[in-house]
Amino acid sequence: MADNKKEQERQELHRTIWAIADEMRGSVDGWDFKSYILGILFYRYISENITNYINRGEWESGNPDFDYALLADSVAEDAREEMVGVKGFFILPSQLFCNVCKVCDKDDNLNETLERIFTDIEASAKGTESEDDFKGLFADLDVNSNKLGTTVVKRNEKLVKLLRGVQSM
Repeated sequence: MADNKKEQERQELHRTIWAIADEMRGSVDGWDFKSYILGILFYRYISENITNYINRGEWESGNPDFDYALLADSVAEDAREEMVGVKGFFILPSQLFCNVCKVCDKDDNLNETLERIFTDIEASAKGTESEDDFKGLFADLDVNSNKLGTTVVKRNEKLVKLLRGVQSM
């Protein structure tokens, strides 16, 4: 039974990736597409990882309604040092995958927003044991590339489709 579920999940992932590829076809070659999809998948993964970790800690300490994704960035800053020590990186609530997806359709500078987030994630590990793990992590994910489109508007349209595709997984 577990093998059947795993196979269904694999097929769903395969379909979703192909759907994203169809949306980006013509503008991004296969190698670059892998960089974009893997980069955004990893961004989603680490966003959910840090959110789940912080939420679980709050829930276990008696705060069942806590949601890191809803926290103000200024309040979340208090946890930066601890999270970098525990997780090796830090992401502000406004920079979480789920929160970027909420507003990506309306962000006229989505490419710049993502570039800043990726830079901030990498910088959060600077000077720590995890620095080598995060240094250049998003280097192959060029959100300003003409391969995504010749204008910022066209690039952002592709980035929205990419985010939405990964969000649907």
